[in-house]
Amino acid sequence: MSIDEIINSISALPENSRSRLKKHITEIRYPKHFCLMEANKVIPFIYFIKKGIIRAYASTGENDITFWFGSEGQTVISMKSYVEDLPGYESIELLEDCELYKLETGSLRKLFNEDIHIANWGRKFAEKELVKTEELIISRQFKTASERYKDLVHDKPDLLRRVQLGHIASYLGITQVSLSRIRADVK
Repeated sequence: MSIDEIINSISALPENSRSRLKKHITEIRYPKHFCLMEANKVIPFIYFIKKGIIRAYASTGENDITFWFGSEGQTVISMKSYVEDLPGYESIELLEDCELYKLETGSLRKLFNEDIHIANWGRKFAEKELVKTEELIISRQFKTASERYKDLVHDKPDLLRRVQLGHIASYLGITQVSLSRIRADVK
């Protein structure tokens, strides 16, 4: 997915503003299993996924709990680092070789002060991230694991072909055995 498509999916920008923003974005590549963000560290970057799959997880000591997957066109961010310049609680691992766009948070903040269109784009970005978080919380609180699995099949069918079942089970908050039962029931 191109950076122009990703920027416009957040909110359309006038050409001049989009060009200013793009001057601060670089394209990078990392291999599968690369740790893009580490828990308990301030992450001064925002990433946009050009190609690949990523997971966010928190470690409990005994195991990792996956709570988010990202794929082409999505944003990868530690909101705590972005908003408060404080260490985030999540780690981000690449589940495939990935091509990403990278934007330094400090550069983006400077652009917010210089260009009202970019500032409004940033507001829309934060609002969309908030809505995604709200949807995730509501899903976790009010839907069964089976309903969450069906939502995943409906909303992100490609994810099920590209991600290990152990990560999917963790994301759904169940064991792999329970996931196997749910998958058998859904078929």
